Amino acid sequence: MSRGRPKSTLVLSDDERAVLARLARRGTVAQRTALRAKIVLAAAAGADNKAVAAELRVRPQTVGKWRQRFVEHRLDGLLDEPRCGAPRTVTDEQVEDVVVRTLESTPAGCTHWSTRQLAKACGLGRTTIGRIWQAFGLKPHRTETFKLSPDPQFVEKVRDIVGLYMSPPANAVVMCVDEKSQIQALDRTRPTVPVSPGQAERRTHDYVRHGTTSLFAALDAATGAVVSQLHRRHRSAEFRTFLDAVDDAVPAGLDVHVVMDNYGTHKTPLIRDWLAKRPRFHVHFTPTYSSWLNLVERLFAELTGRCVRRGSHRSTEALEAAIRAYLAVRPNKPFIWTKTADDILASIKRFATRTLNNHSVFNQRTSRSGH
Repeated sequence: MSRGRPKSTLVLSDDERAVLARLARRGTVAQRTALRAKIVLAAAAGADNKAVAAELRVRPQTVGKWRQRFVEHRLDGLLDEPRCGAPRTVTDEQVEDVVVRTLESTPAGCTHWSTRQLAKACGLGRTTIGRIWQAFGLKPHRTETFKLSPDPQFVEKVRDIVGLYMSPPANAVVMCVDEKSQIQALDRTRPTVPVSPGQAERRTHDYVRHGTTSLFAALDAATGAVVSQLHRRHRSAEFRTFLDAVDDAVPAGLDVHVVMDNYGTHKTPLIRDWLAKRPRFHVHFTPTYSSWLNLVERLFAELTGRCVRRGSHRSTEALEAAIRAYLAVRPNKPFIWTKTADDILASIKRFATRTLNNHSVFNQRTSRSGH
């Protein structure tokens, strides 16, 4: 005579058996899910709960639970039921208060909130403030700078220069020209401690100046080749000497489109006369405060990061030798311009609109507060 509660009849379809077999043998499945699949397969084979429990080293009650869950809910019954978890302790109103305070107010005597200050003001934990800020993308401790060009021909100049990069003219080269002036030859007051396992390179914060130099560079936008000169002074006379080098470097049969900024030495009568005598040179000035349009700035950034900033030079001659050595081994690899003029102008429009809207909201809040 059978004893105990009668077991539910367990019959598997072919599809269910295939799914359970796959779950039971796949290593990427959670172990608890694989175990439940093995329980159901063994029970469907006709074994009783005690035999299945002994084979799989679990309690008979566990076998009965998952057997019954499968009979009632089939494959979905093998999944964990959603758990309610701990109840929320921070209400939507408190979250709103944190966000509003962060955006629309500042603590007394300070320019921005810290997590501890805002936690004390709102009666919440510091980590809670941090999580709310992270969720809403708020970073009051950070600040950035921006500069919009007031050039009345900004749009035309952007389209002109970006067009040179993305659709260069035939039988011509595009040379991005600029000067990296006042490069300092700095020597640390103590020897630098080299990098070692577990320890970054260390050097003293103070230094000794040994003079300055200026790098004149012209970057071929198509090939990445660089024409360069180093001069101790930064005048139109040195710039004219550099332009002579550029003229010699470009084959005589090609036009030269020069992209450069509005620095004073680029517009002196000496340079104007030089350009007037060489009709194959076509100058394209970048908009005011828009040096980012000149690809040679990428070369200067690369030079600063890889050669100058962490270098230690005991004389101007040593600095100039280091710069020449870097330019000599640097591969001629062009910087590829990918953003169209329309994309640039649309991005600036969005930023300007957002800035004006934020400024208008700030003025309204200030007027309401009486300040």
